[in-house]
Parts: sequence; C-alpha cells; structure tokens
Amino acid sequence: MVEIWILRLSHRIARDARITTHVALVGRAFGAHGMYYSGDRDVDLESKIRKVVENWGGQFEVMYTVSPLSVVKSWKKRGIVIHLTMYGINIDDVIDKIRNISKDILVIVGSEKVPRAYFELADFNIAIGNQPHSEVAALAIFLDRFFMGEELRLKFENAKIKIIPSEKEKKVVRKGF
Repeated sequence: MVEIWILRLSHRIARDARITTHVALVGRAFGAHGMYYSGDRDVDLESKIRKVVENWGGQFEVMYTVSPLSVVKSWKKRGIVIHLTMYGINIDDVIDKIRNISKDILVIVGSEKVPRAYFELADFNIAIGNQPHSEVAALAIFLDRFFMGEELRLKFENAKIKIIPSEKEKKVVRKGF
C-alpha cells in the first residue's frame, strides 16, 4: 500500500497555527500517514495532533524538521514528490499517472512563498486550479482524487471516539472515558 506523507513548509506559530493544524487534520482524515513541518517548532501543534490520534484512532505522525530540503531529497530515494501549487499542471491531467506509479508520495504544501528548489525537486507540480486558494483545500482535493473518494470511508483502528452516521442527530460512541 502506498504511504502518503505531507511536508508543510515554513510554519509560523503566530500566523499559521490553525492552518497547519488543519493541514494535519485533513491529511489524517483523508488517508495520509503523517506530516513533516518546518519553520517554527510548535509543540502545541504536535500535542494537539497526537491527542486527535489518541482519541480518534489511526497512526498519523507529526514530525518537525529543520531541513525540509533534506526531507525532499531523501524522499526521492523512497518515492515521488508532489508539490501542490497554483502554478502547476491541472490535477486531472496527471492524477491517473500518479496513481499508477505505486510508490510512496510526499506532498509539499507551502505557507509563505515557496523557494524555487521545491519546484525543481518535485516530480510533479500540481495545481488544484490556477487561482489563489487554501493549501488545506488543495490537499483535501488531491487526496480525494488520489483515493477516488474511498478515503471518506476509512476506519481508524484504536479509536476511543467514533461517530455513528445519522441523518438527524449526533451519535457518538466513546470508549475508555
């Protein structure tokens, strides 16, 4: 099974705390295995995501890196690197090709201006449209297209909290509380 990891570039605690948290939450909920992040080290972010995994299950990891370029360079030995950018090729023109490669994937999402090196190192620079938009939305759309909607039915092992789908009410099952 292909593993998908996220590399969130240039996290800034004062400005990006909610967005980077949402990148991690979307990544986890939509089938990624973990997230590296660079910029400001944020132990609160790491703690929040670990708590989500503890309560909602799964194996998602969050790791800080001081050298995101090193992560990308080492990843290229393991799998492919995808950079989500509004300057790239439309996702619909390459998603089938990516799905058929059958290698682990590192998905790069930026915050501030992404240095040219990431465009050059990426195997694919992919656009979710060519207009300014959220990296959270771009990641969600990429993962949804990659998994063809199957990620919406993921079952997370070791969950202490589960939602039971219901048309009109909130049904929550809690274990171990």
